[in-house]
Amino acid sequence: MNINDLLIKDVMIMDLQSTTKEGVIDEMIASLKANDRINDADLFKKGIMHRESLTSTGLGDGIAMPHAKTTAVNEATVLFAKSTNGVDYDSLDGQPAHLFFMIAAPEGANDTHLQALANLSRLLIHPDFVLSLKEAKSAEEVRSLFAAAQEVQEKEAAAEIEETTSPSLDQEGKKPFVIAVTACPTGIAHTYMAEDALKKKAAEMGVEIKVETNGSDGIKNKLTAEDIKRADGVIIAADKKVELARFDGKPVLQRPVSDGIRKTEELITKAMNKQAPIFSSNGEKGESNEEESGTWINRVYKDLMNGISTMLPFVIGGGILMAISFLVESFLGDTNSLFLFLNTVGSNAFNFLIPILAGYIALSIADRPGLMPGMVGGLLAVNSNAGFLGGLAAGFLAGYTILALKKALNGLPKSLNGLKAILFYPILGLLITGALMFFIVGPIFATINLAMITFLENLGTANAVILGTLLGGMMAIDMGGPFNKAAYAFSIGIFTDTGDGSLMAAVMAGGMVPPLAIALASTFFKNKFNDDEKKSAVTNYVMGLSFITEGAIPFAAADPLRTIGSSVVGAAIAGGLTQLWDITIPAPHGGIFVVALSNHWFLFLVALAIGTIISAVILGLWRKPVTAEGLLK
Repeated sequence: MNINDLLIKDVMIMDLQSTTKEGVIDEMIASLKANDRINDADLFKKGIMHRESLTSTGLGDGIAMPHAKTTAVNEATVLFAKSTNGVDYDSLDGQPAHLFFMIAAPEGANDTHLQALANLSRLLIHPDFVLSLKEAKSAEEVRSLFAAAQEVQEKEAAAEIEETTSPSLDQEGKKPFVIAVTACPTGIAHTYMAEDALKKKAAEMGVEIKVETNGSDGIKNKLTAEDIKRADGVIIAADKKVELARFDGKPVLQRPVSDGIRKTEELITKAMNKQAPIFSSNGEKGESNEEESGTWINRVYKDLMNGISTMLPFVIGGGILMAISFLVESFLGDTNSLFLFLNTVGSNAFNFLIPILAGYIALSIADRPGLMPGMVGGLLAVNSNAGFLGGLAAGFLAGYTILALKKALNGLPKSLNGLKAILFYPILGLLITGALMFFIVGPIFATINLAMITFLENLGTANAVILGTLLGGMMAIDMGGPFNKAAYAFSIGIFTDTGDGSLMAAVMAGGMVPPLAIALASTFFKNKFNDDEKKSAVTNYVMGLSFITEGAIPFAAADPLRTIGSSVVGAAIAGGLTQLWDITIPAPHGGIFVVALSNHWFLFLVALAIGTIISAVILGLWRKPVTAEGLLK
């Protein structure tokens, strides 16, 4: 597919009027919607903003490439836009962005589309080409520039293929050979820009390089065992997990994908001079920068979220089916086949919760060797009544046990390396984790779990209201972030251990308030929201009712103090009211769709309405009116 098939002339914006990052995004999305390239502007923006929350797509050198792959896209499109004065886009080099490429990829984007997008990304690392785009005066000129550049690119690719298929001299000892893997979360742009930047710089430095890409179209140019054996060093420029075990014994640099675009010479120099730690599948990792590895708190949070996110489908699917079965039971009795079916399926899914949680925490810490002892440790926590907290402990215990084993067995002869993964880690990991869980950790956490449950059961109304207020407010602080997840995980733990859905009612109400309040405020305080915000806010009615707090994130990003401040107040009040009125919801998710399962469904709706109205009024009064240009005063 030709790149110009994606660069639609009618959607281009040759003179952006917006002066802020989100304003530019909204302006480009409006052009895509006006030309029927997307069917849901709000859903598409959510995908764009989610990608921005991972790392800025402001690549530096005046270029930004926001992108999303979602069902909101009708047809794959690249929107080209220019800003004469530049926009502060949180770019990696801190400089304003002048050229924008908004990539809209449909959920089922085929290989042809993805290859064209990859080729587009590769072109943008050439300074002369970028300069010519900055000077372009019309959409037709932009298309002509891309047509010419793609023709040159295709000739170079053909020459490269001919070179690699031609007989060559033995290069050993003649010039360094470096291998690399590039990958970004969406696998559309950064993956291929890093690939081309590394190859271009390597050619300038006289270094032979082979780059494997882990993109949306799968793994391309896969490194072979011979490549790895011959390589002087390995560069991993990736923001997502890639297969590392194959690089055992090699010097490995682990960096963000942005470094693969902007710090190519440094990476190649270090790799070819073997200035990186030797990677070992026994637990020693290659070099990574401080920002990537983060503090120990960040690492613990990442491991915890890996377990919780993997567990959630079991929680939601099993929990809701069980809740529906109880509703059926109240009408048809406990011998009815529909009740037995729903309850059995839901209960079986629910039985996996703690083993899955523990297993995937351990997997995040120690890779695949941690999975089995982690899951068994989680099951031991269930059987010893250590509950959710015991499962958390089991996951971290198993993960760090395997890491310790990797270091302890690091001195074994290389001839025994093959036995580590299939014999030593499974047996010793399970034995140590099992023993600690059975004799020490399980009994300790069973006691803690029992004490906590007893405390919660004996809470007075005032204390229960305080706890509900705290949990409800936490759900709105970061709307899907650590505070939100901590409150939700705590409530899930109590729910799984006791079957008591009172705290689920508090977090569900707290999580529903922010998007509903924003939608309500935009309806009744129209002068405080611009046209795009009003359109976007309407979908928050649906998202709020569905208990999807993340619908509020774009508004919180644009105006954090007012949006988060007002949301926390209403969410805390709603959460507290659920406990004041002794409301329970025996389902871990579902929002309005599971309210009928509540013991006091009407009071839950009242609590939700009160919290929503309070937040909406605060936000509506607090927000400043918009100017004639649609910007906040």
